[in-house]
Amino acid sequence: MSKAYPSNLTRAQYEFLSDLIPEPKPGGRKREVDMWAVLNAIFYVLMEGVRWRALPGDFPPWQTVYTYFRNWRKDGTWLHIHDCLREWTRIEIERHRCPSEAIIDSQSVKSAAMVSIAVGYDAGKKITGRKRFMTVDTLGLVLRVLVTAANVGEREGGKQVLKRVKQSPPQASRLTTIWVDGGFDGAPFMQWVMDFCRWIIQVVLRPEQTKGFTLLKKRWVVERTYGWLMGSRRLVRDYELLPETSETFIYLSMIRIMVRRLA
Repeated sequence: MSKAYPSNLTRAQYEFLSDLIPEPKPGGRKREVDMWAVLNAIFYVLMEGVRWRALPGDFPPWQTVYTYFRNWRKDGTWLHIHDCLREWTRIEIERHRCPSEAIIDSQSVKSAAMVSIAVGYDAGKKITGRKRFMTVDTLGLVLRVLVTAANVGEREGGKQVLKRVKQSPPQASRLTTIWVDGGFDGAPFMQWVMDFCRWIIQVVLRPEQTKGFTLLKKRWVVERTYGWLMGSRRLVRDYELLPETSETFIYLSMIRIMVRRLA
């Protein structure tokens, strides 16, 4: 690397992540690329919002960088790294590694012109694009993410993302309460959560006749997490052809936040 980009990992941060990086597959050519440079290139795309082909020349070839990004998305490496860092972050501040409460919310974002898969119109927000359903713990750390078309309803998307949390035994082992806003209210949704997940839904509503910003109990935590994500230019709009790629960039953004705290 010939330049120190603001998005680069420091040596200490890379050493912190190095144990979580998969070893080369047996057989074939020896791994020659510098994994520190590969990670820096991926975080450059995330933070600066550039195309893969627009990576500066002092990074490894964009084809190599993208191949690592794609392969680790498909085999679950990014998700494994994210979950390990989340547990370590909680332990660092003397919290149990598994949360007992979570907050769920959705965010609609515009999609780029070339995106055609899983795109819809959110009539409430008047946005054509995709919707991000997010579950976070009470620290604002992400548990699971689901990206859908923007026309998917709150309760339907909420069920799908809570299924993902439930199917992740370590992080769901202590969960008892899910905090939601009025969009997820309703007896059928609450009953489904109790029957399928064995969790309790707590609805936090905005006080009537209230104007402007209002700090709502528990609800502000997930809004802060969305604010953290907006610091990554790749996430300001949905540029990804596949929803799964959008989800991966969200996990990557949280990985960068957590490793900066821990290292």
